[in-house]
Amino acid sequence: MAVTPQNYKIPGPNVLIDPSQAGTPTSLKWILIAGHPTSAGVATPNAIVGCGTQADANALGGAGSMLARQFKAIFANVTSVPIFLLPVPEPSAGTAATGTITVASAPQVAGVLALYVAGQLVSIGIAGSDTTAQVATKIAAAINAATDLPVTAAASAAVVTCTAKWKGLTGNDIRLEDSYLGRYGGEILPAGLALTYPANNLLTGGTGTPDFTAAIARVGDSPYKFLCLPQSDSGSYAVWDTEYGFGQSGRWGPYRQSYGQIFSARRGGYADQITWGQTNNSPVISAMPFEPESPSPVWEWAATYTALAALSITEHPALPFQTLQLRGILPAPKDKRWNTTQLNALAQVGLAIQGTDVFGGQTNVPQIMREQTTYQKNSFGQADNAFELVTTLSTLDERYTRLRQVITNKFPRHKLANDGTKFASGLKIVTPLIIKAELINEYRRQEYDGLVENANLYIRYLDVKRSASEPNTVEVTDPPDVINQLRRMNITASFRLQFPITA
Repeated sequence: MAVTPQNYKIPGPNVLIDPSQAGTPTSLKWILIAGHPTSAGVATPNAIVGCGTQADANALGGAGSMLARQFKAIFANVTSVPIFLLPVPEPSAGTAATGTITVASAPQVAGVLALYVAGQLVSIGIAGSDTTAQVATKIAAAINAATDLPVTAAASAAVVTCTAKWKGLTGNDIRLEDSYLGRYGGEILPAGLALTYPANNLLTGGTGTPDFTAAIARVGDSPYKFLCLPQSDSGSYAVWDTEYGFGQSGRWGPYRQSYGQIFSARRGGYADQITWGQTNNSPVISAMPFEPESPSPVWEWAATYTALAALSITEHPALPFQTLQLRGILPAPKDKRWNTTQLNALAQVGLAIQGTDVFGGQTNVPQIMREQTTYQKNSFGQADNAFELVTTLSTLDERYTRLRQVITNKFPRHKLANDGTKFASGLKIVTPLIIKAELINEYRRQEYDGLVENANLYIRYLDVKRSASEPNTVEVTDPPDVINQLRRMNITASFRLQFPITA
């Protein structure tokens, strides 16, 4: 800020505008979607672009692309948080996943085939006179007509071959099935019609993982606090954990301080997820496992989880995610869902957990039960719960973003003196005690805003002193007690058949 020098001789009032006391806490929080476009997408590869409508997402990523479908899932759950697309090229040496639908027998009566491709309903009219080849042709035509599906289809005789629109392992998560809602949901195959699907109803043969190097280089320090990452392979996790982590070059490191967290998902059976969960250990990654029989693909699970994280954290960074509904996601059939014993175990190996029809609300919609991170051990390999929950980092993010704003507003260009130094009022001089007082004031404000607690103990353990080796530096040991969440209530039901009369 400019100052009026003492040698300025022009008469009259000279007004200087000082905004240092006017600002209110500000913390920008944006969503970043890392996903594959198709060849039809016009977005520049590895270049981040803002997106606010589904039409734009379809144009930028290509209709039916992973990127466009991730946007659709996020936008269905949150519209108040800015969304940015990061088009990551498909693996150049990879292959696209494929799977076949075989019309095993022809229909005997007319009806409707309720086909689900990656969780999206495709309704196909069937005539009682259709041959198996004609049914296959209708299926392929209906799939190709639905341009926002992640596959293309081709019919040959009675076989429909579906091919993912991009190369890579993620294409293996596209599920093909029919009549998801069953008889009571009005979905049943016309009599006589029989279809066979790939093993486990999933496309197979997709190979390759993306090279994120160029994409990560474009992220910078913009406030991408919520990264949607559909990949869950160890290589993808490693490079993004480095970018968002606590290392020297990470967003949580001392030099960048731009923060943020990663939200992912993974399909798999219970035993597989239990084993896989133990292989991860990152404070900044939260992975949501889901049952193999869920029709919805992994990138839409990841996107919806990311959307709800953004919705909750922007409302307040310390709020728990429990009961939030994953709208648009189709859960596994009731008899295929994990029970509470299994879910409890999954949470103990660093996995977020979800359940359907657990808390009430809309029927047959999955809900978040616990927003666990993959962090399980400290640097010595010992069990540690310091970063167990997403809300711990989101609260620390808010605290230190606000604290840096306060300090830079109050003391942008100041001299540093020892406590007890006598100096004239109005001079830009600060001492450790002045800084300590400002830190305490800010802690009180954050306590009032529900970010931290136990201010008196904070004051007792707060240490602010001038560095003994670097005279231009103040050393601060800051001990915030971040606020916790009500996640469980243990009730002892000490019931009576009747209270004694004397009572």
